[in-house]
Amino acid sequence: MWKNNILETIGNTPLVKLNNLTKNLKGTILAKIETTNPGNSIKDRMALKMIEDAEKSGKLLLGGTIIEGTSGNTGMGLAIAAVIKGYKCIFTTTDKQSKEKVDALRAFGAEVIVCPTNVEPEDPRSYYSVSSRLESEVQNSWKPDQYNNLANSQAHYEQTGPEIWKQTEGKITHLVVGVGTGGTISGAGKYLKEQNPAIKLWGIDTYGSVFKKYKETGIFDKNEIYPYITEGIGEDFLPDNVDFSLIDHFEKVTDKDAALMTREFARKEGIFAGNSAGAALAGLMQLKNQLKDDDVVVVIITDHGSRYMGKMYNDDWLRERGFLQDEKLTAKSVLAKREYQQIVTIDCENTVLEAMNTIRTLNISQIPVTQQGMIIGKLTESDILNAVIENPSIRSHSVKEIMTATFPFVDLKTSLEKISGMINKENSAVLVEDEQGNIEIITQYDIINAISS
Repeated sequence: MWKNNILETIGNTPLVKLNNLTKNLKGTILAKIETTNPGNSIKDRMALKMIEDAEKSGKLLLGGTIIEGTSGNTGMGLAIAAVIKGYKCIFTTTDKQSKEKVDALRAFGAEVIVCPTNVEPEDPRSYYSVSSRLESEVQNSWKPDQYNNLANSQAHYEQTGPEIWKQTEGKITHLVVGVGTGGTISGAGKYLKEQNPAIKLWGIDTYGSVFKKYKETGIFDKNEIYPYITEGIGEDFLPDNVDFSLIDHFEKVTDKDAALMTREFARKEGIFAGNSAGAALAGLMQLKNQLKDDDVVVVIITDHGSRYMGKMYNDDWLRERGFLQDEKLTAKSVLAKREYQQIVTIDCENTVLEAMNTIRTLNISQIPVTQQGMIIGKLTESDILNAVIENPSIRSHSVKEIMTATFPFVDLKTSLEKISGMINKENSAVLVEDEQGNIEIITQYDIINAISS
């Protein structure tokens, strides 16, 4: 039987046993795959619930505009529902969020305003404040306020919790969830604890967030707050949807561990998930000594990996942040595979004939051009050939008259894949500064030699 519209496909997501990543853990580890929702995230559930509740209460009127601060997934759920129900959407988000998330929201016709991350929630530039201001300025608008709107938790109490209980046949012992708004762990957790009070709720937090210390001490410590990379979890305030009385334990996970586990999840289990899922799995690994053989653990897989292609699934992005070691060849490893070669250059005031003689004598195909010792351009065999054919007298002219833009510079961490992409018809080589501060040149020949050796 068909569905009447895409909103009817929300929920009833599969529960999948993990086998490889968790093989050294006691108990049965199950992943609740929320990426099968139409917006590829668990947020579809509460987005629709918030809209339906607002319609019933009269807060959201026909033809109205939905305005929300969102990291992307809630916005996606709201945007999909808005398309079906005929609402407009304006979303504010932070510059920490991946470009893929922002592009996805715009694909559904939403207006997206990107705000700075590193400001207080009360700052007029924050994505919370901007969304509140817009609500007051835009006529016939409604702000869901996913952090404090208890329809968020209620959606998971009515849907996610009962699904997990049924799918595990009541055998679940632990629920592991990355905590952001708190709706999932509080709503699903409340239902599950009503069925069996012994079920443990483990909330995954990140360094830079206030949740863990507040749970353990009751103190809201602003010194705990600092910028972090992990998306979708942690906060610098206390949302109403986080029911601290229900959550048994918060476990903090580093940005690096969350990012690398996100990638491992795809490679070990074939499940393409987002950053918060990586954090949840990394947190579970840290708590593995608390598990017993007969435990049944459910980990919420919140969203899809396609929204993190420019970040967690991008080797260069990870290397720039020191999260990934030189698993693949880089400029540094190319230089290490050959002896130091002092770069040959020619001054821009030298003649083209002198450049021709240098290239011929040294049997090289290109040469960087300098001015007062600084590299300002390059000269290749084809540059010289084309210039001489067009004007034979050019031999007596200075090199600067026919030189072209300099070879691009890369750093030692740049991957071989990226370097190979930079070497083309316009650039037959790249330049790199080695650890001693010397400028060296990497050609296509060097790359081939590094790969084959």
